[in-house]
Amino acid sequence: MFWFQFCREYVALRWPTAAAKTREGIADGLAAVTLAMVEQDRQMPAPEELRLAFRWAVIPRHADLEPPEELRDAYAWIEKRSLSVASLADPKVLRDVQYRLYFKLDGTPAAGETARRRRRALNTAVEYAIERRALTENPLSAIKRGQSSSLGRVDSRVLVNKTQAAQLLAAVSYIGTWSRKKGRRLVAFYAVMYFAALRPSEAVGLKKEDCYLPESGWGALTLRDTHPVSGKKWTDSGKRHDKRGLKSREAKEDRPVPIPPPLVRVLREHIEEFGAAADGRLFTNERGGLVGSSTYWRVWRDAREYALPPELQASILGGRPYDLRHTCITTWLNAGVPVAEVARRVGNSPEVIHRVYEGCIYGQEEAMNNKIERELDWPD
Repeated sequence: MFWFQFCREYVALRWPTAAAKTREGIADGLAAVTLAMVEQDRQMPAPEELRLAFRWAVIPRHADLEPPEELRDAYAWIEKRSLSVASLADPKVLRDVQYRLYFKLDGTPAAGETARRRRRALNTAVEYAIERRALTENPLSAIKRGQSSSLGRVDSRVLVNKTQAAQLLAAVSYIGTWSRKKGRRLVAFYAVMYFAALRPSEAVGLKKEDCYLPESGWGALTLRDTHPVSGKKWTDSGKRHDKRGLKSREAKEDRPVPIPPPLVRVLREHIEEFGAAADGRLFTNERGGLVGSSTYWRVWRDAREYALPPELQASILGGRPYDLRHTCITTWLNAGVPVAEVARRVGNSPEVIHRVYEGCIYGQEEAMNNKIERELDWPD
């Protein structure tokens, strides 16, 4: 079995049960590896073209279509010059595969999470190849994992302090014209990340009925689904937003998150000014549709220019909306909230919280030592 034929079969097998982001991740990982799984020749198309052609070709609904004109040469090369799946056992090919997993097209190292995602995609494909008897054993066991010093840990330099967070949320409200109120519509969107550690995809789907917002005191959000963004070609609906259950949860399982009074006030004000969409969603664009990732990224970029001095604008401080979630989780940990409770609220495992936020926890050693000392109560 040749590599291209195998990949199309494998992706078609995974497609019905995989989320849109998973489909895209599989295609991206296998596209990277494909650069090592075709005959190498001076006349071969550029790597960028090969990857684009592969990603187009493995989408099941494209199986009987002719490729777009701009991808035809690359498509033909992959189709006619693919190596056999068994070539993965060739040490020379395997070394090139390893390089493609851990490096970008420009020769610089891929981000740690990108490399891990590519390797996972390839590993599950190889397991299927063994089932299909295209391979007798998993050759990836001979590939050393790329070393990543961060191992996905959050860099403490991205975390904003309370003053900076307040300045950024205030700056968001000034983005856009007064008539369109682009920024004002998103103040509460960023606030639920900063105060409640929601993922952007969870905030996009938050509904009015999911919010308990008393006039005073703590409230609560009950998260039920998520709307991750993928390309239209990866979703069943043909829309950019996929609708899925919560990450790391059963399909219909929800996740309650207590929210502090400042966030309760922000959400009450948001509902009073903007109401909710027809389906109950709190955050919409001017037409009532889903908030696109490009929109909340642009607004956040512009807000940083208003809120931060030049030296901080050039830094990684609060560089992404997702950094507000990181800041919230770190705040809870540094306040002494047990890791298990933090994990429950944010929808991660305690192991992930320990690993990802290890370098952001500070100031607790003395407090923990005092607790241990009081518990021991050892006589002098």
